[in-house]
Amino acid sequence: MNKALIKEIQTRHPSIRLVMASKYLSASDFKPYIEAGIHDFGENRVSDFLEKEEALRAEAITWHFLGTLQSKKVKKMINKIDCLHSLDRLSVADEIEKRRTTPLSCFIQVNISGEESKHGVEPSELPRFLETLKSYKMLNIIGLMGIARRTDDDTIVREQFKRLSKLRDDGSKYHPSLRELSMGMSEDYQIAIEEGATTLRLGRILIKEGLR
Repeated sequence: MNKALIKEIQTRHPSIRLVMASKYLSASDFKPYIEAGIHDFGENRVSDFLEKEEALRAEAITWHFLGTLQSKKVKKMINKIDCLHSLDRLSVADEIEKRRTTPLSCFIQVNISGEESKHGVEPSELPRFLETLKSYKMLNIIGLMGIARRTDDDTIVREQFKRLSKLRDDGSKYHPSLRELSMGMSEDYQIAIEEGATTLRLGRILIKEGLR
């Protein structure tokens, strides 16, 4: 476990929420990270999430769902999570509205890299998507989530994070609840912090001591 990095983020950036991408962990691996002060964990697959949520129900965990969510799987897990980072389709929003019993904190995933392989709302479609979601009572849209292109060129990564930040700022003029930015993973979290991330999603870098 990378205790040094966990402590560094907690100490230097106390206002940033650190979500551990726990797809790399089995339920029995969580305890050291909880003891290190991490209580936010994020899963990418519904089946894995359900298994771990049941096994760790006694722990004070805030559960985030980070992966692409299929409409047909919403009913299995939507009342067991605390935050969704990947809302990008009205079909999923409709299912959440139907199944959720209390308002759910959600990030809208935006395709800031422009890659066809990446999920997310196209930036040009974001204003319309936000406007449509205003009528959904079970969705509390708190911010935007983006995944930057995997590249060694930091300039590209920075520009994509800047774009997400601007989209958030522009959207918040009409949607005051749009305040947060979920951006930054193991390979680019430092740039994300510099560009205003309020939530980091870190996985393997928290597991392997000394990995940077």
